[in-house]
Amino acid sequence: MMQFDQLKRREFITLLGGGAAWPLAARAQQAMPVLGYLNSGSPESDTSRLTGLRQGLNETGYVEGRNLLVEYRWAGNQFNRLPALAVDLVQIRVAVIVSPGLPATLAAKTATTTIPIVFGVGVDPVQVGLVKSLNRPGGNLTGFNQVNGELGAKALALLHELVPKTPTIGFLENPNNPIIHELTTRDVLVAAAAIGLQIQPLNAGTDREIDAAFENLVQARTGALLVSNDVFFNSRIEQITALAARYAIPVMYSSAEFVGVGGLISYGASLRGALRQIGLYAGRILKGEKPTDLPVMQPTKFELVINLKTAKTLGLTIPPSVLALADEVIE
Repeated sequence: MMQFDQLKRREFITLLGGGAAWPLAARAQQAMPVLGYLNSGSPESDTSRLTGLRQGLNETGYVEGRNLLVEYRWAGNQFNRLPALAVDLVQIRVAVIVSPGLPATLAAKTATTTIPIVFGVGVDPVQVGLVKSLNRPGGNLTGFNQVNGELGAKALALLHELVPKTPTIGFLENPNNPIIHELTTRDVLVAAAAIGLQIQPLNAGTDREIDAAFENLVQARTGALLVSNDVFFNSRIEQITALAARYAIPVMYSSAEFVGVGGLISYGASLRGALRQIGLYAGRILKGEKPTDLPVMQPTKFELVINLKTAKTLGLTIPPSVLALADEVIE
């Protein structure tokens, strides 16, 4: 009987210990914050952005898988999926949502007024109603603004210097992103008129449409192309630079990541750098800061990057005036 009682006692203690350990483990996992990542693209197209995001998070002390869980939601370039994906992140109660691109940010904003959202957008976030002001965002949103309009005008002027005898320049834009589509097109048309250029609009919202846009550019004998700073195009870096090389078209891009894989020239903020800043903000929010107290960031510097090897392949001579402005030259 004594042995039976001792056995029962040992089993009880073991069960009690196991039962106590399970809630402790669960609580430990629950204590690990969860970041929600919402994007209109795909994992394959997000490599550069995620590298920057993780760098920023690491700098604030958060390492994915160690003391931070990340729930990824990609729409696969189907923008109509974003609202449901945003609601899903809200339902699993993530601590903060990171939303590169305006479509993802608008979906997240509609889904929650309480969970902090750190966005990355190219349009004026005040103008499109994301925040009350850049310095005091208000509400639950803050983030990084790349000021596309000013970039488009400057990029067009630089491209014109490279191909001064080209009367018409193509402009690749994404009709599935209507707000940016409207605002950037307007800015580019105004800038083109000011320097006496014609613009050939080229719409593309899918991989096939990007291919078709380049074919239309060649058929029209348009001498150069400006690519809009759009989240979809930024996820198709390899495809767009390969098409530019195939058809031997001088192309101006919005970030250095294009030039790094063979693109001719870019003017703008680094995608990786922008996501690093977003990661820094997300980390600060995870530590307890409020979005309303974090001013919307803007680039302190726009980089002009030129690939001389690509220029030589295209038979282009980069004017000394443009080379003098370059922040980086790839030879």
